[in-house]
Amino acid sequence: MNRRKLIKNLALMPLAGNAFTKTALSNVDLLEKSSITSLHESSGIHYPKFVMDGHIHVMSRQLLEGLDIGQRYSDGMVDLPRIKDGKINAMFFSVYTPEVYYPRHFEVKNTFRVIELALEQIQKNSDIIELATNATEIVDINKRNKIAAFLDLEGSYDMEGDLYLLRALYRLGLRSMQLTAHNESNSFIDACSGERLWNGINNKGREIIAEMNDLGMVINVAHASSEAIVQIAEASRQPVAYTHGGFRGMIDIKRNISDEAAKAVASRGGVIALQFGHYFNYPKYYNWETSKPNALALIEKPKDVKSIEEADKEVAKDLPFVSHQVIPEEYKMSVHDFVEAIDYGVQLVGEDHVALGSDFDGGLSLPKEMKDASDYPQMFIALKDKGYSQSRIDKIMGLNWLRLIKKVTEGK
Repeated sequence: MNRRKLIKNLALMPLAGNAFTKTALSNVDLLEKSSITSLHESSGIHYPKFVMDGHIHVMSRQLLEGLDIGQRYSDGMVDLPRIKDGKINAMFFSVYTPEVYYPRHFEVKNTFRVIELALEQIQKNSDIIELATNATEIVDINKRNKIAAFLDLEGSYDMEGDLYLLRALYRLGLRSMQLTAHNESNSFIDACSGERLWNGINNKGREIIAEMNDLGMVINVAHASSEAIVQIAEASRQPVAYTHGGFRGMIDIKRNISDEAAKAVASRGGVIALQFGHYFNYPKYYNWETSKPNALALIEKPKDVKSIEEADKEVAKDLPFVSHQVIPEEYKMSVHDFVEAIDYGVQLVGEDHVALGSDFDGGLSLPKEMKDASDYPQMFIALKDKGYSQSRIDKIMGLNWLRLIKKVTEGK
């Protein structure tokens, strides 16, 4: 299915209505000099020395269109030149295995393909970007004026949850992984829009959580059901990450995180990141969109392709994964409107637990001041205009991610 339409349909599905609380940030100790030029210095609020995004799509275009991420593209939202222009120091380098690969169990092959390609492309562009497997490496890479890539998987690595495959992916450098099969439930966890098979997670899911804790991998709870997120946060010995989405208190849809789940994640030291899209974060747009006839169309099941080549063709039809919707001016979200969703999270769980996860090239409609990754500084301007302190801005734009990664990967 068209990824943009899938995200839209997910967004249009309305709902029926302890230890780790101390999260003082020591990350500033990790950060020394930065080459980033300060913005709006006259205000006394400077552009953060460290900026990290929790979810940027990569490798689908590179795999299926033969592109090099080091090139500057004429379309889409993401390439290394634009990420550099956007003053992004580090990112969850998120490879993607979508639903079309699941029915015939092509998900394992695709996952290993995109991870290997990610490693090849990072190596090919090593003058700009390097792979990081922990927080110390992220900081060291930044000191060399390069972008740090923290490898993350969106979608299933294996519908059955084989631990040997998980360990192999860890050896390849994967350090963050979504537990659900994107929007589908699998053999161990319920997804936000999938069948409720386990009322959250089952014993297999707990085994995978324990294994990821042992390995030092970030558990990504985005796309999980509310029950699953709460149970994962309780089962994990380490803080977990909701890498991209919105708050149900702003937009009441299954894909967004409930207040209960958000508090569960935060209470264990976790981080909740806001995706930059209209559907998840701007009530005025959402109400307009859902007022249209047939707005609540059912989500289509993935096409049952016979080969991985057919699956590739289906995915390639929608590349690049960007929204082409024309939004009337009165319903366009500004970066300042988006900050209201951030502020909802700050009021709900505190500034130590809110971050950014753009979902660039993930099918979303960006705030009207943004066209691609090069416009990331617009987020800083909006946060500053909100009246946020330097410390709060620094946390939201990067330090909260660094803290979580340091705790998970280095036990500190």
